[in-house]
Amino acid sequence: MISAFGHSAQATAAVAFCLSLFSGSVAAADDASILAATVSAAPGGAGLGLAMRFENSPYVGGGTRNDLVPLYIYEGKRAFLEAYRFGLKLNETPDSRFDVFLGYHFEGFPYDRIPASLAGMANRDTGVDLGVRYQQRKPWGTLFGELLHDASGASNGTEVRAGYRYDRAVGKLRVQPQFTLVARDGNLNDYYFGVRPSEATAIRPAYEPGGGLNGEIGFSAAYRLSDRWRVIGGIFATRLSSGIRASPIVEDHTQLSGLLGLAYDFSPGHDAWPEGRPLIVKALYGKATDCDFAKVMLLKCFSTNTVDQTRIAAIEVGQPFIERLNGWPLDFVGYVGALQHDERGLQENSWQLNAYMKSYYYGFPWRQQVRTRLGFGMGISYAERVPFVEMRDQTARGRNSAKLLNYLDLSADVSLGDLIGARSQRDTYIGLGVSHRSGVFGTSRQFGNVNGGSNYIYSYAEWRM
Repeated sequence: MISAFGHSAQATAAVAFCLSLFSGSVAAADDASILAATVSAAPGGAGLGLAMRFENSPYVGGGTRNDLVPLYIYEGKRAFLEAYRFGLKLNETPDSRFDVFLGYHFEGFPYDRIPASLAGMANRDTGVDLGVRYQQRKPWGTLFGELLHDASGASNGTEVRAGYRYDRAVGKLRVQPQFTLVARDGNLNDYYFGVRPSEATAIRPAYEPGGGLNGEIGFSAAYRLSDRWRVIGGIFATRLSSGIRASPIVEDHTQLSGLLGLAYDFSPGHDAWPEGRPLIVKALYGKATDCDFAKVMLLKCFSTNTVDQTRIAAIEVGQPFIERLNGWPLDFVGYVGALQHDERGLQENSWQLNAYMKSYYYGFPWRQQVRTRLGFGMGISYAERVPFVEMRDQTARGRNSAKLLNYLDLSADVSLGDLIGARSQRDTYIGLGVSHRSGVFGTSRQFGNVNGGSNYIYSYAEWRM
């Protein structure tokens, strides 16, 4: 960002919008703007963060969820990343902007704990939206509008969002109130809040909410701790349409949500996605393990001797994101990959797509002799079909499974060139890693009792093209 926290209203509009991406399972698209304001609006501005998010579930007996969420921010000349939205700028002027994007749709039945009101109902999956957005900046605030459609086939629903936000800087603090109206069609509301005839019971009649209009109001803020560190937060309230509130599975109240986190701005001094860097290719092969992710991290469990013996193979392509952060031996690389599940005849084989950001530390005392890296990545994973090990474990726990989940990747590798004395191969690495899927933005149990997803221990080779 900025040595002076708010030199760009455009950047500011991008962090509050990011926060509203997490504002609730219904209000899922308005607060990324205060998040994007934590990074420079100049091309190459980038940041990473972590936040704790809470929301009151709209479902009867759903309670309150507390989730640990990663935050990704990138503002390029043509492309942008706002939390869990990736898009392209089709047109941009000092006063307006028109974008097309893909974004994560946060709605869906609880992943880890199913309330009694939803017992016996088919799971309602989260989704991926394809959308367009237009923003018009004025001295008195910003008007914005969005059109989103479910591109994942979960609901096949459509929504139109229109709103207003105003940002103001007071010293190191930037605040941003906002208001949004959301028109949702029947496909969207019926899928997430309806009851199918086959799901009806004596106390849960069949019901279709139909289309309706939601109202959302929120307040976001970002406080500059230093040139690079920001504290970000927000509180949001959503009033669901009367059709949704009348559903037998929905609590008739205003839905509250909030977020508090910390973000780090890489710019100035670090160009994100530096030009001229070669692509990175990674090939891996692994087997399922019953070890918890935390036990693998602590080097307490490495067994792949499971009953099902399912396996994975993948090709990933990476691009350096940030190199030598602040002069430290710490790099960040962005990856996308296609992974195939070999289910050993237990169910049909299927594909999985992963996208994640990974940090590498390589400052070990022996680095001049053998370059060694420890890596940790976090992102999202979409499976064509829920992997067998996830379906098995979640069914045993009485929990839902989902195609779109959080993705964690842990690895350790060494330079092949250093091992064999071939300088030309110094950027080729061989190593071991752990591939983990778990409930999207599940609470910090991601790093504790995270055996509710799937874990695969794999070996790999990675090289630069």
